[in-house]
Amino acid sequence: MLNLSIKKLVFATCVASLFASCDKKNDAPEPETEGNFQYVIVATPEGSTSEGADYLLQTGSLTEGSITTVGAGLEQDGYRYFVFHKNKAFSLLYGQGNPGAVTTYALDENGVLKYFSNLQTETVQVFGTYGDELILMKCPRQGDANAGIYRVDAVNPQILSTSYVDVVQLAGNGERAHFSGVFQVDNKIYAPYFCVKGVAGQVFHSDYTDSTWVAVFSYPDMNLEKVIKDDRTSYIGYYFAQRGLTQVEDGDVYAFSTATTGDAASGVVASTKPSAAVRIKKGTSEFDRNYFFNIQEKSGGYHLDRAFYLSGTKFLLTMYPDKTVAPIYGSNTLKFAIVDVVAQSFTWVTGMPEPEQLVHVSRLPYVEEDGTSVAFGITVADEYPHVYTIDVATAKATKGLEVISGCITSIGKLTF
Repeated sequence: MLNLSIKKLVFATCVASLFASCDKKNDAPEPETEGNFQYVIVATPEGSTSEGADYLLQTGSLTEGSITTVGAGLEQDGYRYFVFHKNKAFSLLYGQGNPGAVTTYALDENGVLKYFSNLQTETVQVFGTYGDELILMKCPRQGDANAGIYRVDAVNPQILSTSYVDVVQLAGNGERAHFSGVFQVDNKIYAPYFCVKGVAGQVFHSDYTDSTWVAVFSYPDMNLEKVIKDDRTSYIGYYFAQRGLTQVEDGDVYAFSTATTGDAASGVVASTKPSAAVRIKKGTSEFDRNYFFNIQEKSGGYHLDRAFYLSGTKFLLTMYPDKTVAPIYGSNTLKFAIVDVVAQSFTWVTGMPEPEQLVHVSRLPYVEEDGTSVAFGITVADEYPHVYTIDVATAKATKGLEVISGCITSIGKLTF
């Protein structure tokens, strides 16, 4: 169900790392700022792509100029991943078997990025937002069957509540439910999941790769209300993707299935279904049997990797050839496309480096608030990483900001 490259994503990909301590400061001069916003660039130092301490940098432009990790930025230590919400950058520690943490940054009155707070948590594998909160989920792969769900105040960071769901009981088929994301839909929490055996040597194997499930939780008490099911494609999203389901502006919900290719070497069975999008109509809690967007067919045989919501009914997709296993974000297989899920149109993005040139692609791009552009950190061989900004209207990418570093892992935007 889950190929080895994805299974290793949390441990091998350059996502973002840890801010080690609250009093670890940067000795470099504070950056000059203009306007009332700054972009936050998370990047590894030069010579490091998948390991090493990351730095939080800031800049006023993604389309021009150059910044560096040398003598600049807020140094981190450890493995972290990022959420930008309520005008803050939340850095979540992946502590593996140890406790996690949520470290928060914000811009001060002068537009300089500063440490804001630190909160001790469990290590979580799933994270999303609801209103003024972060929703975090700890998903046990083996042993304990209780997945923890944590509501965290994003304005004044603190844990508001903790609840649990039995993942063996939720799966109901002898395997374990493993969540792939958590999303606000109206006043509910929608959490798609896939099933895993969770036994030694077959932790991420499954006999159920041709099924789709979304668990619906009440808010704020986080009680499981129902499971929405479909059999026309595979599960929504995948391990650690945090993407896969979105409620768009008209209230409909679109969910994206990668339809895993499997991995013969590990024994992970491939889905027989295509990569596709399915829909839950506004005001309903079932999949719309009259809607099915076969993305794999529309793309000429490519598999879906991730789907990033833009605006209206448009999404930016990352795609990879079906002859490969699903990529780590350092692999040279990704292509970019823009789709309209209502028109079921599919347009390849031009102006990006060719897939074989790619060394690394940021897992967390920045989507402009009005959905007119989306910016990825791209690393190609023999060059420093650059930010490529995709104009949604023309589906054309333009090379912009240079970041003298090893790779760009995440991009966000804060105001002051």
